[in-house]
Amino acid sequence: MWGDKLLDLIFEQNYSKDWPEKAEQGWNALFGSPNGRYPANTKESKFQIRNPRAPENSDFAPFVAFINPQNPKSGAYGGMSVAIFPGVDRSALITFVVGTNGLAPDEVILGRPGHSRKVRAICDWLNAEFGKGKRVAWAKYDPTRTEQQLPKEVRGDFPKYNQTLEKYGSFIYGMFAAFDDRRSTLDGLTAFLDLMFDERGITPLGPHLSEAEQIQTQWFRYLMPRENEVSITQLLKERRYVLIEGPPGTGKTKLARDLISSRYKGEGTTIQFHANTTYENFIGGLAPESSNRDLGLSFKPKAGYLMEAAEKASKLSGGAKYLLHIDEINRADMAKVLGEAIYLLEADEKEPRTLNLPFDFEGIGKQFKLPENLHIIGTMNTADRSLAVIDVAIRRRFAFAKLWPQMEIVEKLGCDLTRQAFRMLLGIFVEHATDESLSLVPGHSYFLEADEERAKRRLRTTLVPLLEDYLAQGYVAPFSEEIRSYLQWLATACA
Repeated sequence: MWGDKLLDLIFEQNYSKDWPEKAEQGWNALFGSPNGRYPANTKESKFQIRNPRAPENSDFAPFVAFINPQNPKSGAYGGMSVAIFPGVDRSALITFVVGTNGLAPDEVILGRPGHSRKVRAICDWLNAEFGKGKRVAWAKYDPTRTEQQLPKEVRGDFPKYNQTLEKYGSFIYGMFAAFDDRRSTLDGLTAFLDLMFDERGITPLGPHLSEAEQIQTQWFRYLMPRENEVSITQLLKERRYVLIEGPPGTGKTKLARDLISSRYKGEGTTIQFHANTTYENFIGGLAPESSNRDLGLSFKPKAGYLMEAAEKASKLSGGAKYLLHIDEINRADMAKVLGEAIYLLEADEKEPRTLNLPFDFEGIGKQFKLPENLHIIGTMNTADRSLAVIDVAIRRRFAFAKLWPQMEIVEKLGCDLTRQAFRMLLGIFVEHATDESLSLVPGHSYFLEADEERAKRRLRTTLVPLLEDYLAQGYVAPFSEEIRSYLQWLATACA
């Protein structure tokens, strides 16, 4: 198999004199049919192997690295590389490294947000899949910051590689230590190598494409973690108060309404916040009502949405729960709308907190508390930059979950055009968007049309105006040309 010789090298504890020769053999085995993973004609045109022999009695940290062929044939190199470092009484460390000679000739790759984002996702996947509660992989946020030293706590998690980390720690931007078994280690190695080759425009040979897609699908989930009814229900059960945020079109409102009808068996209600929502609307206050007095009006305490929800929840029996869904929760000034009632939103208290009210509200009295079976879910659109910011005091009282676009939904409910359009747009955002602008990526609901003619109209009238607005507002300025090119392709595809 293509990876056997590299795995033999990785599981060889300590550096030996024949380590460089074995590394060369492992590298050569990666290329060419019938047993290799990558095309034979890319071996020298796209890569160079750097495999120096360790001098005796020195502090040299031995390694084998697969580097850009534009580098000199010896000495310090620059750019992106995958490097393998032998351990001390331990199997090898597999890493992504920036050469000590600087970012060139791969400054474009290393400076693109998508590259570091993918390395982080792979390491998150390795930790979740193979870590068993411990950190077995680590990735730097920004590979270009080679002046930043490896954090002390990270170095403490990889004690068998002190010599390597001491010398190259600031240049390593992704790493994992070989696992106990070959299969798991091969999965991690494959993810690292496939990403490196993909950045050079190389895909695995045909027999390996299916496996490559499966592994990519596994770590890609950590780019955009998936939440669903089950996970949100569990979060509500544990924390009671949850905010769901995400890009437009990811189904936040639908998820909340589905929760009411399914998990809460219809016990709940949806309200929507807006700029004019007040404390009196949400909590309660004096409201006018018709009377027989001279002016024909009088004022009476009137419960707001939260009081009404609390009263309905308190009347439920048999362990039933009530869900108050606040749509577009960040369209209102939350600090003003909640006022002193923020004191009540403390899910971890053993006894419910009580708030003294200025008026005697019918059915509630002059003291107000939130029953334990009342759950609150707020939904908010991360793409709308004109909305109020949720302050720290309120954030502390809510658990946060993000909804991201889901490719499998488009695969199931879309057509060929929408599937291609979604993949292309998602790829642009993943590769080029900053963390802030990634939250603008249009969700899957823009692409859920099985009929191609209707899909064309839908894309023209919903997606195109949204992307044009992003361009006009400067939200996607760092990759505006990629978005314009996509719009040009879309115009042709939807003609």
